[in-house]
Amino acid sequence: MCRVREAQTRMVRPESPQSPGSKIKGRGTSAPLTACLHIGFGGTRDAGGTPTWPDCAGSGGGLINPEFARRIAEGDRGSEQFSPRTAIKTLYVKPPLRVSPEREEMLLSALLTTKVNEGNYSRDMLPSANWPLVAPGTLGVNNALSPKYLNQGALIDLATKPPILWVHGADDQIVSDTSLSDIGFLGQLGAVPGWPGADIYPPQPMKQQIRGVLERYRANGGEAQEIMFEECGHSPHLEKPEDMLRVLTEFIDTH
Repeated sequence: MCRVREAQTRMVRPESPQSPGSKIKGRGTSAPLTACLHIGFGGTRDAGGTPTWPDCAGSGGGLINPEFARRIAEGDRGSEQFSPRTAIKTLYVKPPLRVSPEREEMLLSALLTTKVNEGNYSRDMLPSANWPLVAPGTLGVNNALSPKYLNQGALIDLATKPPILWVHGADDQIVSDTSLSDIGFLGQLGAVPGWPGADIYPPQPMKQQIRGVLERYRANGGEAQEIMFEECGHSPHLEKPEDMLRVLTEFIDTH
């Protein structure tokens, strides 16, 4: 499946501040590990996590696909383009991996427990003069992940620093320097109209940001380890369960 087709579940069509399209947020695995970003999800331009715009336009609830949210709220168990099942099969794992039918139904049931309301999975947003014309609002988890509010890089200043293990897939389509959940990369692909170019709105270098935080964590006296699985997407525990169990067990036993 081509990247633009995969991106369609998250595409933004920002003809006006009231017509944002979509984005499926991804957060990594943790145990005590982190695959979140230095300074939020979306809306930053470099390895240091500098906001692309002062209002952090291009992050937050305004990028949620309303059709995807509607299908979650209605308990959709189909296999159409914007169905939650399709997201599991094409974004959460690297295609053509297929989990067992029983596991797929279990994962889908878990996804469908998501509460689509203003306080949780919310499309709350503010209009912006900056591309893609939407800025984060104040309600829900998707806005909480915006760099307007979230700075995970602050962990480097913790007085007591727990050891960190970052496990991720080389082919993750969600947390990636070329993320299909990132408006900058979708614009670069031509999937989102009006992209102002890489000089103004580059793709977010997500994995560079994580590595930068972990490097500073080590420099400040912490311990951090990175393990990347080849031929693996966003869900190492599903795609490489034996490898994941091994590295996690080794990490726990060591610490």
